Amino acid sequence: MRFFLLALLLSPVLVHANEESDFLAARDAFRSGNKVRLEQLAEKLSRSAMEPYVAYYRLRLNLTTSDPSDIQAFLARPADTPVVDKLRGEWLRQLGKTQQWSTFLAEFPRLQTQETDLSCYALQARAQLQPTQAQADEVLREVRPLWLVGREQPESCTPLFEAALARNLLGEQDVWLRLRLALEAGNVTLAKRLSAQLPSRLQIAPAMLDSAASNPERYLEHAGLDQPNEAQRLAAQFAVLRLAKQSPPQAHARWQSIAAHFPEDERAYVSGWLAYEAAMKLDAHALDWYRAAGNAPLNEAQREWRVRAALRAKNWREVANAIAQLTPAQQQEAPWRYWKGRALKEQGKVTEANKLFIDLAREFNFYGQMASEELGAVIATESKADSFKPGKAELEAVGKLPGIQRALLLYRLDMRVEAAKEWSLTLRSLNDRQLITAAEIARRNEMYDRAISAADRTVATHDFNLRYLAPYREELQSHLRDNGLEEAWVYGLMRQESRFVTQAKSNVGAAGLMQIMPATAKWVAKKLGLKSYKQSLIHQMETNLKLGTYYMKTVLDWFDGSPVLASAAYNAGPGRARRWRGEVPLEGAIYAETIPFNETRDYVKKVMSNTVYYAAQFGQPGVSLKQRLGVIAPKSEANQTPIPDEK
Repeated sequence: MRFFLLALLLSPVLVHANEESDFLAARDAFRSGNKVRLEQLAEKLSRSAMEPYVAYYRLRLNLTTSDPSDIQAFLARPADTPVVDKLRGEWLRQLGKTQQWSTFLAEFPRLQTQETDLSCYALQARAQLQPTQAQADEVLREVRPLWLVGREQPESCTPLFEAALARNLLGEQDVWLRLRLALEAGNVTLAKRLSAQLPSRLQIAPAMLDSAASNPERYLEHAGLDQPNEAQRLAAQFAVLRLAKQSPPQAHARWQSIAAHFPEDERAYVSGWLAYEAAMKLDAHALDWYRAAGNAPLNEAQREWRVRAALRAKNWREVANAIAQLTPAQQQEAPWRYWKGRALKEQGKVTEANKLFIDLAREFNFYGQMASEELGAVIATESKADSFKPGKAELEAVGKLPGIQRALLLYRLDMRVEAAKEWSLTLRSLNDRQLITAAEIARRNEMYDRAISAADRTVATHDFNLRYLAPYREELQSHLRDNGLEEAWVYGLMRQESRFVTQAKSNVGAAGLMQIMPATAKWVAKKLGLKSYKQSLIHQMETNLKLGTYYMKTVLDWFDGSPVLASAAYNAGPGRARRWRGEVPLEGAIYAETIPFNETRDYVKKVMSNTVYYAAQFGQPGVSLKQRLGVIAPKSEANQTPIPDEK
């Protein structure tokens, strides 16, 4: 990587040529616990942009023995580097464990990154320092939102829960509610522990929960529910929910055979979950089961999937009704504003729909583009996008910011996680022009992902050439020609996959610009006859582009030439992309909106949105986003049959 702006962008406070090696040595000394070596290097780096990291290393190495005034002096620094807040969080944990409550409460309000364990320590501190039990009880009442979750909470929350239960500030009903939440989340271990806290009449035998979890259909078949008590009813509901994750129709049939033994509110509750699981499985019965749920309380995910089920059914009246039942916060999100507009338009309420579209069209995202097209606008980058180009003075000013200096150096040292945190924190305080300048600095230093992150944040002044960078065009051309692929779509996918980081690696093993999986790469290499291929080559740019573009062409051919289906297949696999087709033709936008995987749903929409912007940048406008999304053909015997040599 060429950091040819480094000399320009680093401040004169860097006083020696070995700063990089000294900093790495300081990091190694910290990791090995070599205090003497770390002190020696700290002196050499005292005027470096990386001095905050070295100061952090010194304090962190001696956190339990350091003079509190030294720690407090470090924490009093300007919060322009993430290591300040990092140490603050670590020190607060130490203070919480040792119950130094006054010091804890003095520092806690300055914490920028809130975490549950520290929030629980903060409540402990406040409760402990109250002058009366009544005032302590008022603090303990605040623990209820932390209690009512279906997952384990950090150990620092346990004393709060125990105190609230002992003081009857959390009662039997609260334990029952959390037990239900734990079962909804499939957290059997937590459910067993909560059940043991209930009176014997409400306790569910651990063996009963294990049986319901491991083989729900068999459990329901032998449960004997003629006159079930509350515990038996909850265990049976859990079994139905568990079975619904496997097969909603099977779960519904089993539920119908026992539902008469349950009160109306519990029948509605189960119907809501059956509907949700059916919607997630793209089952056409979902809307009927949502109706059966009546006024049963639904969580946010259940509400959203009611909208998606209505979209799959092309029931626009139900789409509008389901959106009206979302929470106020959900209704302000771009997807639901767009689909509300579509529902209004489909029902002939064009004026009301256009009001929504006009507001949404100001946003540069998938839904903003779709709204613009509903209004008849041509998707293109605005002329004002090029109205500001940073000059030498702007580059120097932004380049001297300590966070920018640190991010550049950390990136160069391949400390990408730390570099990204420094970059992100610094961007928070920049205006549009400074953001564009930072993006240009990153681009010139081949930090393409950081350039995009900066350019994406602008509010009023934009530079779409920085938002939609297109590096490596020359390297890509031969692969585009070989596979007959549209350049804009390939760049749309690469931008989403890797942000053009050549050494990008995902937590599941995908690698390189194209983020191709090792197994896929091996399969493609075999198809291409690359006899000398070995897995290490997946990181080599030429090989990565060759394999990735060939696979893009392959899935495009498999899926009717539809970039929507091909993008879904590239991310989630061909089998899933096939199963997500409808029983009737679907708008590409509805197909994308109803993809059951959150990651893939977001991915497909962003790839397609990116493609339109790249087409405009490459001088190839004219095909709208809606045209690119197209219509997805319904399931058929031919398109549901796996490809014989599919990977």
